[in-house]
Order: sequence, then C-alpha cells, then structure tokens
Amino acid sequence: MHHNPSRRAVLAGAAGLAMTIAAGAHAQDTPGVTDTTIRIGNTNPYSGPASAYSVIAETIRAWFDKLNAEGGINGRTLEFISYDDAYSPPKTVEQTRRLVEGDEVLLVFASLGTATNSAVHDYLNERGVPQLFVASGASKWGDPEGHPWTMAWQPVYTTEADIYARYILENRPEGRIGVLYQNDDYGKDYLDGLRAGLGDKADSMIVAALPYETTDATIDSQIINLKASGADVFLNVATPKFAAQAIRKAAEIGWEPLHLLNSVSQSVGAVLEPAGLDASRGIISAAYLKDAGDPQWADDEEMAAWRAFMDEHYPDGDRNSNLTVYGYAVAQALEHVLRTAGDDLSRENIMKVAAGMDNVHVPMLLPGISMTTSESDYFPLQQMQLMRFTGERWELFGDIIAGS
Repeated sequence: MHHNPSRRAVLAGAAGLAMTIAAGAHAQDTPGVTDTTIRIGNTNPYSGPASAYSVIAETIRAWFDKLNAEGGINGRTLEFISYDDAYSPPKTVEQTRRLVEGDEVLLVFASLGTATNSAVHDYLNERGVPQLFVASGASKWGDPEGHPWTMAWQPVYTTEADIYARYILENRPEGRIGVLYQNDDYGKDYLDGLRAGLGDKADSMIVAALPYETTDATIDSQIINLKASGADVFLNVATPKFAAQAIRKAAEIGWEPLHLLNSVSQSVGAVLEPAGLDASRGIISAAYLKDAGDPQWADDEEMAAWRAFMDEHYPDGDRNSNLTVYGYAVAQALEHVLRTAGDDLSRENIMKVAAGMDNVHVPMLLPGISMTTSESDYFPLQQMQLMRFTGERWELFGDIIAGS
C-alpha cells in the first residue's frame, strides 16, 4: 500500500493543527493514527504449508470493511494492511519491519503462527509496538514482564493439552499414547502440557512422540510408526494440511485409536472434509467458539448475525470452517479494545485496555466463556469444552473446563 508523500504531509500537518486545538488528542502523535484513520498491520500465510489459515485474515478484513461502512470506530476508518509471510519466519521478519518502519502501523494484530511470531517477538517489544492477539496459543505470549507489548488471544496450548490429559486419565487410564507433533514451540507446548497433565504417569503412558517439519511432504511414516508402537490413544498436534493427512493415513492403515485432535485443526471445511468425514468420525477436540454446523445454534442470535455478515461482506468465505468464526471473533476483540481506548490511541493505552478486560464477551464464544486479563495475566481465554465429531458435525459434551 503506497501513500502519496504530499498527502501524508498534509495529513501530518492537519494532525499537528488538531493537536494544538484539541486537548488530550495526543494519540495523533502515535504512528498509524490520524484524526480519521487507524492503521493496523498483520502477517498471514496466504501461501505455503499453512495457507489454510489465510481465511482468518480475509475474515478480519471483511469485518473491518463492515465497520468502515458503518462509520469506523469513534469516527476513524480502519486501514488493515496484511502481508503474506508464507509461514516462514525470515519472511515474517521482513514483512513486519515493512509494516512498522514503512507503513508505520499503530499495532500488529492477529499475525499467525508460533515460529513466525517468535521471530518478531523481541523486535516489536524493543520498539514498543503492540503485538496484539497473536494467532497462536503458545505459552510464551503470556510474559507481561519480559514482553509487555505481546498478548495472545486463544486458549494456551498447554491448557488444552492438560484438558486432553485429564480426559485420557478418566476414560483410558491404561491407554498407550502416541503423539504426532510439529517440531517447534507450538508442538512442544502441547507435549509439555500433556506430560504435565498426566503427571507421574506420563513416562509409562506416552509410548511414542514423533515430530514432523513443516517442510515435510507427508507424515505417512510417522503414522505408520505410531501404529507400530502399539499406541491406542493418538494426540494429533498438527496444522491443517498435516492433521488431515494423519486422519486419512490412520484410516488407510486401519489404525483406530482414541483420536484427540488439537483445536487449531478442528475446521470441518479445511481439515475433516479433505481427510474424509467417515475417517474423522469419533475424533475428540476442545472448543471455545461456536461451530457453524452445530444445530443447537440454529436459532442463536450471534450465529444469525455471523451468517448475515458472511452473506454480505465475505460471500466467498467457507461457512463450514471455524477459521472464519475465529477471524470474526478476534476482530471484534480488537474492536472492543479500540472502542474502549476512545481517543487515547497511544500504544501504551492500547496495552492498558487489553490488559484490563473483565469478563468481556465477544460474539461466537461459547456460553460461559469470556475474556479476562490483568497486568499480570496476558491470557484472555482460558476455558474450553470437549466435543466429538459425529461424522457430520461436532457435538459438545461435558462441562466448560478451565486448564489447571
């Protein structure tokens, strides 16, 4: 996105004039903020091994388009600048520098991936640029002392793995667990959470834990080896492409373990359909968002509003993907922060508001789940509910569970 330099100079001049007249309008001093606009940056894998996730950014853009059509936030239009990083950390560094130093965004929002966000974690914190509602559940984003400018959004992976561990201990206490995991902080967080949740039974129950690289063509050999290990419980810690391969391969070789699928790959449209709905029957996962395919929300007002939004602003978007639901909900989490910040859009105030949420509900969170943060707690969402795939749709069961 290129701006006419003379136009930028005029805007800057107008902002300077506005500052002298309007007391308290010091936000105009902040990069990415003028009297009429707020500029928000993002990186997403529009290409590469995790490109299924690009619909998150597309949904966010559609929500901002809707807000802008309705007059923006406090009279300011949102400019959403999103670049492709192909899920490659060096590209994330390049694109994030471009957002911060070239486009001069106010903040970086909902950039996707653990390794990718790790690559710019220190850079953004050293410059005091909010890295807000990171699209990754890695535990490292909740470090207000070391990295006060970074905050996650979704439930942390260790929490989710702990919920699975408790389910296994209750339902398969003699189970032999095999784990497939992505060989990075994201995958290792789940493994750590599973071990912590199993406690002193971890060493005896986990019979195999096999990593894969995002550059691998397939994970077929890992699935064959997990079956050979004698595992009868399978924790599938993989991004959509590899999660779908794992489900399909397990069915092909007749391996039928109790299958636990991490939440980042529970999309029916992006994962279970390509893997085969029959092959996916009986899989268990944990949710914090409403699923569009669940008939219990047929008359739900939030679901109706989401459908109307998709029809009008993102007609090409997959109604069968929880990734569009995710983008819709996280966009409204940012909207909440910006509206609450009012005219003080300084980066400091953005983080102060984000760290001061008290049971804030955004549409499409499951009933009973809300966002709460504090200066010492940078994890907005910490509750989930288990669900099982029927072969057609996800069916919630049990209570809302908070990770220990």
